[in-house]
Amino acid sequence: MSEVMVVIDRPLYLKKLDAWKDRDVIKVITGVRRCGKSTLMTLWKQRLIDEYGIDPSSIVHINLELLENETLLEYHRLYGEILHRLDSSVGQRYVLLDEIQNVPDFQKTLDSLQARGDMDIYVTGSNATLLSGTLATLISGRYVEIAMTPLSFAEYMGAAPVQGKTPQRAWSEYLHDGALPATLALAGDESLLHDYLDGILSTVLFKDVAARLGLSNMAALETITRYMFGNIGNLTNPKAIANAMTSSGMKISAPTVSNYLEGLGAAFIFYPVQRYDIKGKRALRQERKYYAVDLGMRRVLCSGNVRDTGRLLENVVFLELMRREGEVYVGQSASGEIDFVTNGATGRRYYQVSESVHDPNTLERELSSLRVIRDNYPKTLITLDDERPVSHEGIQQIYALDWLLSGEVK
Repeated sequence: MSEVMVVIDRPLYLKKLDAWKDRDVIKVITGVRRCGKSTLMTLWKQRLIDEYGIDPSSIVHINLELLENETLLEYHRLYGEILHRLDSSVGQRYVLLDEIQNVPDFQKTLDSLQARGDMDIYVTGSNATLLSGTLATLISGRYVEIAMTPLSFAEYMGAAPVQGKTPQRAWSEYLHDGALPATLALAGDESLLHDYLDGILSTVLFKDVAARLGLSNMAALETITRYMFGNIGNLTNPKAIANAMTSSGMKISAPTVSNYLEGLGAAFIFYPVQRYDIKGKRALRQERKYYAVDLGMRRVLCSGNVRDTGRLLENVVFLELMRREGEVYVGQSASGEIDFVTNGATGRRYYQVSESVHDPNTLERELSSLRVIRDNYPKTLITLDDERPVSHEGIQQIYALDWLLSGEVK
């Protein structure tokens, strides 16, 4: 099916591009397919023209997924075309390249462009491996990664098709439809929505995982992907997953599972989260949790039988913390687990997530995990209980939708 174009402002990412403009590093925007990277490049090009007064002749924007640019999927030709399109009589020039990983040895193009000294370079990619190996070696210290995700809840609420809806209604649709921008134009048509999400997921699994890893067993890859979607937020490791697959009739080894997980992570379908030893202040290398990049794709692959709201909330909170604070960990202390620990620019913070704490026993369980931490870093309990913020001896309990819409670190 043809893709529906929905342009939604992405102020968080535009602000990051503002901060890095004209600095001598290559800006690498990464994220799952169709999360809005190409649209961000279009918005950035327009911002360069409207806000910074850059002449359009000083900007080249090439989408390397379009058929008309197929002849440029060779790094010499791409380099020559960029120089041909740009006005050589001006000073600083701007190069915007979408899906750069489609060009073999693309790093040679980027390295040569940057060496000229008059190019501000922005590229997007749908696979994390573009920042590994040769590229990382060749431009080490000369690039910055801007990790992009599908729409946050605040971005979703600000989109035209959603404006006017209550946060509660929008939240229900957000969990059901997912957060890929184009799904907003498909809301209400379950058949089109299903086909769109299924098509994106199939493309990612085939092009960004199987093809790049040289996998031939697509059935095994899809089965593991479905298993991981069904177990978001659970501590696991490749051996445990292999055992679960084998017991269900699909014999597979732990190293093979590890290879599949690496590919799924590189394609941004899942984000692996390490445990963090709170007392020892170090990351643990044992079991990890995995969270999904998009809940709509999860629902489609799991046949819709995934309305486990507590875990969906946890997944959304993880993605939001990653946007706001960067690295996110699962906390581990002698007395139990903390859902999330962050070490952002404002210092360490602890978060517990629960669908509801109306039950006194549930409230006490969630608070007790935070109380045993004896430092003075902020501690927050996030729930779907629509109530005013309350402090439990310094632990702040807040309503998830208010927190998601605030855009604030708490």
